Amino acid sequence: MFKGFRQFILRGNAVDLAVGVVIGAGFSGVVNALVKDLITPLVAAIFQKPDFSGLYFTVNYSRFLYGDFINAVISFLLIALVVYYLVITPMNVFMAKLKKWQPEEVTSKTCPECFSEVPLAAKRCKFCTQPLP
Repeated sequence: MFKGFRQFILRGNAVDLAVGVVIGAGFSGVVNALVKDLITPLVAAIFQKPDFSGLYFTVNYSRFLYGDFINAVISFLLIALVVYYLVITPMNVFMAKLKKWQPEEVTSKTCPECFSEVPLAAKRCKFCTQPLP
């Protein structure tokens, strides 16, 4: 009973997912603090309105607090911008540089008789039917 569970837990996907969730939770705190403490006051200084939570309208004595929604949308957009420009863009640049240094994977070979390209697993050339080494 525990053997199957142990195999499941030690399989790469489960461990990778657990590490990703833990790192994501920690990173979430960093990004939220950056947006809340640095970016939002900067936006407030530009637009001279630091908080929209007091905005509302009334219909038949019911208050609709659309200011909280505006705050949530602005916060989401700021977090998305920070993650994109501080994580995704540098990671894409890094992966592009890393890919340049890795050799390309060989998927074909050349037939010694007719010099055509054939898959690596081929036993005979599909053009001249000669046996391949």
